[in-house]
This record gives sequence, structure tokens and C-alpha cells, in this order.
Amino acid sequence: MPKSRPSHLFAVCALAGISLVWAGGFPAAKYSLQAGLSVGALLSLRFAIGTAGLGLLMLLLKVPIRRRDAMDGLWLGLVLATLFWLQTDGLRFTTTSKSGFITGLYVIFTPMVALLFGDRLRPSHALGALVAAMGLALLVREPGSAWGGWNRGDSETLLAAVLCGFHIVMTSHFSRRSSGWVLAFMQVAVTGAASLLVTLCLPAPFGFQGAGAALAKGGTWVALVFMGLLATSLAFYVQSTYQARLGATESAIIFSSEPVWTAALAMSGWVPGIREHLSPVQLMGGGLILAATLVAELGPRLLRRLTPAESEEAIG
Repeated sequence: MPKSRPSHLFAVCALAGISLVWAGGFPAAKYSLQAGLSVGALLSLRFAIGTAGLGLLMLLLKVPIRRRDAMDGLWLGLVLATLFWLQTDGLRFTTTSKSGFITGLYVIFTPMVALLFGDRLRPSHALGALVAAMGLALLVREPGSAWGGWNRGDSETLLAAVLCGFHIVMTSHFSRRSSGWVLAFMQVAVTGAASLLVTLCLPAPFGFQGAGAALAKGGTWVALVFMGLLATSLAFYVQSTYQARLGATESAIIFSSEPVWTAALAMSGWVPGIREHLSPVQLMGGGLILAATLVAELGPRLLRRLTPAESEEAIG
């Protein structure tokens, strides 16, 4: 037991850090699309860089590839490729902040998917998911706009959020039996290869046409390297390795802080050409999401500490 606590805490901190890195991927992707890259070109280049980074590290570390590990990574890659195409294409029609918020709805879908896979749902995680859902509802809503401001990009992002739920649950199951290195490499490589094949078949302006002008800008390469090495190579290795120490629902609630960081980056103006604003109600929703993470993580520990004390009082 004493050894499992630091391991669990480290896993929580690692996934929380990845949430921040992934949050940076939203404005980076938006910047690249505004610079002139198509969705296909962006994903092909991002995952090519990610595949090269992970592949080089695996060669240096001489990581063996077992057939089962590769097959698990293949299934994860097919889900990942689909959700990234939906999410990235959705960014063409919606804002960076809304994309992050709607993607964060996987905190609701993950427990539903986990139940289908036979996982147990803890009360604290269910409560955390409910609080996060309330926060996301406040963040997404735009009073006065048609359909509450909902558009095609939001619909594509919502479908991506559903697939995120499947990806998180599948990762939780596969990471307990397969190498984190192989899972990360395979899913990134599969996504990159699928993106390349689809993009080569697409007509202008959805293929690689016009990519040269976009790549002539230094900022585009900064965004691609960030997405490829940090938000892809590092992030998927950390998720594939450390999520095995957490439940799928618990992981989803930790990841639910991602849209809050996304909104903060979009509002900061640090990314050139991206400066968004949130209303007080939307900011309140962000606070609820952070509260949900605390409920899920600290709730069980507080109950364990309070229960013995209450029992002693009853006996006295």
C-alpha cells in the first residue's frame, strides 16, 4: 500500500500535466489552419513528427514490439485518427475555446463507455462527472445566438468527444497488458499513415495544395513541432503508460481540466492571431470543472479520514 500511493499520485500529476500540454494543442492547431494548412496536411505533418520522435526513442532504448501490443495500438490508432479528423475539421467552424469545452464532454461519455466494458463506477467519480458536465454546459452556451451558438464544427467536435470516451477506456484496458511505448508509437503511426493516405486522395483545397506557403512561416513550424513532439509523442506515451494506474472515469475527470487551460491560452493572446473572450458565466463553468477534479480526487480520501473519526465518536 505505501508503494501504490506515490505511484497513483505520480500518475495523477502526469495526466494533469498532459492535460495542459493537450490544451496548448488547440490554439496551435487553430493557428496552423489559419496559416493555410488543410486539416489533412496538418494531421499528416503533426503525426509524422510524432511518429519520428517516438520511433527514434524506441530504437535508442531497443524497445521490443510484441504482436499483441501492436494490435492494441492499431485499434487505438484507428479510433484516434477518426476523432482527430473530426476535432481538427471542427476547428475550422468553431472557436478554440468552444472546441476545447465540447471535447471536454468526454468526461460524461467515458463513464458510460466504461460501464459497457464492465468497469465499476465509483460514487465520487460519478459526482465529479456530473459537476464537470454542469460546468461544461455553462462554458459552451452562448445566450442570444441561434441554437445557442451551435454549428457544424460543434457537432463534429461532439462526435470526437464520444470517441475520446472510447479511446480513454480502451487505453485503460490495453495499457494494463501492453507496453506503453508500443501503444503510443502504434497509434501515432497509424493516425499519421491514415491521415496521409486520406489527404493524398483529397482534392484542393483539402489536400497538400497551398501547404508550402503555410510552411514558409516560422510560426507554423513552431506549432507543428509543439503538437508533434509534446502533444503527440510525449503525451501519448505518458497516457499509454500511466493511465494503467487509474480508472477510466478518474482519468477522464483529470483530463476535464483541459478545456479550462485551452480557454486560458485562447484568452491570453500568447498565440498570434488568437484572442478570445469568455463571459462571467463561462468562467464560472471553468471553475466548476476544476471543482469536479477535486471532488473526484480528494473526495474518497476525505471520506476515509472522516469515517474512523465518526466511528470513534459513535463508540464514545
